[in-house]
Amino acid sequence: MILGVVADDLTGATDVALMLSRHGMKTVQTIGAPSREGDLGDAEAVVAALKSRTIPAAEAIALSIAAASALRSAGAEQLMFKYCSTFDSTDQGNIGPVAEALLDLIGSDLTIACPAFPANGRSVYQGHLFVGDTLLSDSPMKDHPLTPMRDANLVRVLQRQVEAKVGLIPFATVERGVAAVRAALEKARSEGERMMIVDAISDEHLRVIGAACADMPLITGGSGIAMGLPDNFRAAGKLAARRPVTTLAAPPGKSAILAGSCSSATRRQIEVAIAAGTPALQLDALAIAAGAVTADEVGAWVIANAAARPALVYSSADPSVVGDVQARLGAERAGALVETLFADVGRLLLANGFTRFVVAGGETSGAVVGALGVTALEIGPEIDPGVPWTLGIGTPRVALALKSGNFGAPDFFLKAWAKLS
Repeated sequence: MILGVVADDLTGATDVALMLSRHGMKTVQTIGAPSREGDLGDAEAVVAALKSRTIPAAEAIALSIAAASALRSAGAEQLMFKYCSTFDSTDQGNIGPVAEALLDLIGSDLTIACPAFPANGRSVYQGHLFVGDTLLSDSPMKDHPLTPMRDANLVRVLQRQVEAKVGLIPFATVERGVAAVRAALEKARSEGERMMIVDAISDEHLRVIGAACADMPLITGGSGIAMGLPDNFRAAGKLAARRPVTTLAAPPGKSAILAGSCSSATRRQIEVAIAAGTPALQLDALAIAAGAVTADEVGAWVIANAAARPALVYSSADPSVVGDVQARLGAERAGALVETLFADVGRLLLANGFTRFVVAGGETSGAVVGALGVTALEIGPEIDPGVPWTLGIGTPRVALALKSGNFGAPDFFLKAWAKLS
């Protein structure tokens, strides 16, 4: 194992694991920090999936340091801290505080921060993050219930989170290539800058940045920045050629879709699935809180409706509806109620022969994977940019597509199953 990745949520971990796998690294994803007893096989990259994006910064730092230390002990020569391509965070963190703590852990004085992922419409130009052709601060992310992003200037956003000096390597420098980016990094080091936002609007920019950071002990960013890392190890003779997989031999069993994300992309995917005839059941947090909806009832509904095609259970709703529920129940309680129900439903479905799950939303994915008892994942074929099928290592043997809320084409819930054999 030569590359270790600390990811701040489960679907983000799957996203970066897919990127590394697509570019030729045998990759395993662990749920939490890898244990000394865990079998990583012949993995060249290990991605530790944490649940640290929205917890208190001190807790996120402790989890991330533990994961990074375990990865280094397992042989990682380079670390990556992976966060969302929309830079999900508040002025208190957690991106900046975790990155700063990881720099201190490894005794390094400089890192980059690049959340760009052009294939999914995320680009950074002059330090500003765009979602498609819209500034992050004008996108639906401005209304995110936990991490509303109302400033697209990443230099400002990151500087509010850290004591270190934050700088920018602009588009014009990245356009000039690897040598220019390396020179800019050395200049930043000499001027006391410790974290550099780096512009990128194309895959070629990400490859340039990756090559320029070949000797950097810690890299931070979205999954896009991982695109350029395998070539560095390949050039150093540490990585064999390997073709990406195109199908996954999934265990026999029934299928289900569980969607907890309230992102606009997931809501559109639900609309398309329902219009195509997918049986669908919407959950209401207020009804769950009142005891009017139980996991047994939801599980029975899925079992009864999953004969012809995978049934869909969703809690996704318009931001105004979510806001009203949170006002009544409190944001933390509302989220916990829904996650707990999804976890219980997942556990019940597994006991009734369901072995293939599409799960939408980072928090929902974490809850379901935990309930299923999955501790590590083998990375399979890509469904859409950033979303692969995965296969549980060990017991239980389940196929999982863990989708970040913002990712996937409108027909994602319909076409995902074609990748299974």
